[in-house]
Parts: sequence; structure tokens; C-alpha cells
Amino acid sequence: MKNVRKYGINPFSIAVIHGGPGAPGGMAPIARELSLVWGILEPLQTSASLEGQLQELKTVLKKHGDLPITLIGHSWGAWLSFIFAARYSLYVKKLILIGSGVYEEKYVFKLMETRLSRLNEEKRLKVQVLKEVLSNPGVKDKNTTFFQLGKLLSQADSFNPLPFNDEELECQYDIHQSVWNEAKELRHSGKLLKLGKQIQCSVVAIHGDYDPHLSEGIKRPLSQIVKDFRFILLKNCGHYPWIERQARDRFYEILKEELS
Repeated sequence: MKNVRKYGINPFSIAVIHGGPGAPGGMAPIARELSLVWGILEPLQTSASLEGQLQELKTVLKKHGDLPITLIGHSWGAWLSFIFAARYSLYVKKLILIGSGVYEEKYVFKLMETRLSRLNEEKRLKVQVLKEVLSNPGVKDKNTTFFQLGKLLSQADSFNPLPFNDEELECQYDIHQSVWNEAKELRHSGKLLKLGKQIQCSVVAIHGDYDPHLSEGIKRPLSQIVKDFRFILLKNCGHYPWIERQARDRFYEILKEELS
């Protein structure tokens, strides 16, 4: 798999950073929409470590990007972009966080509970079964199971989604586990949030009011730590604003305003 896709024409002044970790390709719809106006990079993370993903992103942006660049990160990609902007401030012009994970441990406790409450009994049972498969060391290939679990949880994460095609290129469970374990420890230790003090560019967080990742877990911590921070809450919107029936148009309107 190539580690970058390009949309539009030079200069490539914006990069969209996918979630997961281990779920490359999910930001393609945003990249296509924005490429009608701007040149867009879509880095595809392949490293199984946080440091590796940071260096991989740095290499892609340095080689292909018009620096300093605007980073648009979704979910895990919001965290990766946040960490990257803290370390490599000269590379980043602006940071836009979409559906970010929360930045302090105390906001995590209701995430899975909220998701499961939005599923019927059959789907809740299937989530449990899939999680048991993923935790079984005897199962060798867990990518398909990881994909199935992601599809189920995305139903719980969405308010009123439009029909859409799943554009993830490949679900990579080993990458997910390795990188996510590092990222969780970074949050648990408080180091993730402290990185915000090193960010020099403006930061905008766009978040759905139906997103199970609590909005207060992004708005409150970052407003206290990041120098130039704004938070925008979208109504009737889940974790993926670009597929939400009521919020999609407003989401793109805000995004384009922030990029202009």
C-alpha cells in the first residue's frame, strides 16, 4: 500500500489524517470534496508504533506538502495531528480536529456504555463476541473481526447517516493495538494534554453533539491548555460529520470557512 494519495493539484497545502489507528482510507470523501478548491494530501499510516507514525507523517509532508501545512485529523488522526503539531510546530499552519478522542482519562468511562446503549440486544451480543475473538491470542488473523467490530460501533456512533461506501483500504488490527496502547498510556499519564502547550498554530475542534466521545473531554481541557483554541459543536451529528444527513452541509461549510 502506498503511504500517500493526492487529490487536486499543487500546491498541496492541506493534509487529511485518518483514524483508527490501523484504518487507512477513511478520509477519502473529505479529501475529494476539498480538492475541488485545494490540493489535498491523504497520508496513509503504515507504522505499528506512535513514533513510527509521527516520522512517517513528517516524511510525507516534507516530501509532498506545501509547508507549513494545515492538518485535518479525524478521531485517532486528530490525536496524531495534535502530537505532530506539538513536536513539529514549523510544519503546521493550522490544526483542525474532527471527532477527536478525549484528552483526559476522566472523560472516557461512558464511551462504550453509550455505544452499547444505542444498539439492540442482538448487536450488543455480537459486539461482545467480536471483542472476545480479538482478545483470543489463538486467533491469528484478526483484521476481519476488527473490521466487523468497527462497522457495528460506527452504527452506534452515527445520528442519522446518509448511505455511504466504506472507503477504508484495510483494517490492520496489529497496528491498531500497538499504536493505541501507546496513545492510551500517553493520555493516562497526562502527557498528551500537556503537549498542547507546545502547539503554536491555531486549533479548531469540530465535534458532533451525538458523538459518544464526550465533547466536554475536548472542549474543556484544550481551552485551558492551547493558546489559540476554538470549539464548534454540530447539532444532530455523530462521529463522522461528513455522512450525517442533518449536519453534512454545515460541516463542510465550516470546514471550508476555516480553510479560506
